[in-house]
Amino acid sequence: MRNSGPTKHVFVTGGVASSLGKGLTASSLGRLLRSRGLSVTMQKLDPYLNVDPGTMNPFQHGEVFVTNDGAETDLDLGHYERFTGVSAHQGDNITSGRVYQDIIARERRGDYLGATVQVVPHVTDAIKQFALADQGDHDFILCEIGGTVGDIESLPFMEAIRQLRNELEPMQTLSVHVTLVPYIAAAGELKTKPTQHSVRELASLGIKPDVLLCRAEHPIPDSERQKIANFCNVRQQAVIPALDAKSIYAVPLQYHEEGLDAEVLRGFGITDAPEPNLDPWREVTDRYFHPEGEVTIGVVGKYVGLKDAYKSLNEALVHGGMANKTRVKVKWIDAEIFERDPSEIVAELEPLHGILVPGGFGERGSEGKIASVRFARERNVPFFGICLGMQMACIESARAAGVEGASSTEFGETNEPVVGIITEWMTEEGLQKREEGGDLGGTMRLGAYDAKLQANSHVSAIYGGATEISERHRHRYEVNGAYRDRLENDGLVFSGMSPDGLLPEIVERPDHPWFVGVQFHPELKSRPFDPHPLFAGFVAAALRQSRLV
Repeated sequence: MRNSGPTKHVFVTGGVASSLGKGLTASSLGRLLRSRGLSVTMQKLDPYLNVDPGTMNPFQHGEVFVTNDGAETDLDLGHYERFTGVSAHQGDNITSGRVYQDIIARERRGDYLGATVQVVPHVTDAIKQFALADQGDHDFILCEIGGTVGDIESLPFMEAIRQLRNELEPMQTLSVHVTLVPYIAAAGELKTKPTQHSVRELASLGIKPDVLLCRAEHPIPDSERQKIANFCNVRQQAVIPALDAKSIYAVPLQYHEEGLDAEVLRGFGITDAPEPNLDPWREVTDRYFHPEGEVTIGVVGKYVGLKDAYKSLNEALVHGGMANKTRVKVKWIDAEIFERDPSEIVAELEPLHGILVPGGFGERGSEGKIASVRFARERNVPFFGICLGMQMACIESARAAGVEGASSTEFGETNEPVVGIITEWMTEEGLQKREEGGDLGGTMRLGAYDAKLQANSHVSAIYGGATEISERHRHRYEVNGAYRDRLENDGLVFSGMSPDGLLPEIVERPDHPWFVGVQFHPELKSRPFDPHPLFAGFVAAALRQSRLV
């Protein structure tokens, strides 16, 4: 359904503290509006000075989410996609770094005709152009502003929003402010003052919030909601309690019951929107909260100290569990412990029903990952290797086939480069080439590429008999096709290749219960209501394994 009138903009800001869940709020609202038949797209404004998160340490910023068109973006865009089902693209995420990079490039070209380049109007104009760029046929654009109100970094974005709210038509914009209502245990009270201060800070920047989403650990009584409404200049109905949920998948239903979507629509004067069809989402939550079985999957990686480093992966495993009505318990294992103490391998991996080696960069922990591949192969435990995980499976197979010293050029000089840097690959625009040195940012094979699957292979059956697929990539190194014969003699079959037949995309072992390695990142396309077939298949194999144990 396309609602009449101009595209409406919802700006989501956060105050009091960081990590209140602005991304989840925006995603849940997007889901609820979509459930009413309205078309929605999502944006994220990030105040940091990196051009994109592509070169950031996952420990600092969590995972890098890659879109179909090859943009390296913030992990919140993963939430947007998983909740709304709408694929993000390059223009949905912008950073201060990109804004300043573009402005300085224009200044150097002389585009400003000698004008003094300033935050206002030049930076704010660039932000406004971004916010208005992709209106298309969308009913709503939901725009999340990263950071916390009052941060120096986010001031240009706040100023741009203030200007936009004045420039666009009345009732074409709406501000949702996410705040915290803390509970002081010693006093036995909820405190509204932090929310009042946050709204005052926002108002001092010229932005009046229309809806307050109040995060709290305890129910907010009507008296406190009225107090917040009085001091923050909003209706009581616009003060939406947002209590901690048992799962992120329970949040859209919870916010709907509290009236978030109804209040947002009311703010735009929309009173005739159809009631939301939330049955598909209720099915998702039912499968999550009422599993019929349980499996334990070991993820052997190097960033296991921060779960956000593998956010999409974790969610895709949950989706695979939903597809099988099974609870997936994830055991995060630091690959380095196997390098320090090989006896730990059996102790850690034996109780598991499946082993997954995810993507990553660098040599640290690689021998531990190879050891876990060997364990999965020898013990017939379901194995799933993603990106670097597939490369580790190929190195392990090469060593098993007698190629001593098999390694990756990523880890230094080697006489047996089973994995090496890709210097050229085919895209729709033609041949892409890359030097070994040079900038790291944006120089990988990024975005969606096609792959051809071997008919009658295990992986083709997983994809429902498909022989062509499209998946998202993010890698700089690739399995060396020159080793293919030796690896296939060891039983590792190259069942998926790039359409030109040069780049290995999928390997599998037909003589194993479930052993698949993929060069792409299938977790990026998994949805709770549409689990990715590889994760659904992997969890199903782990379930069979659990019944054998």
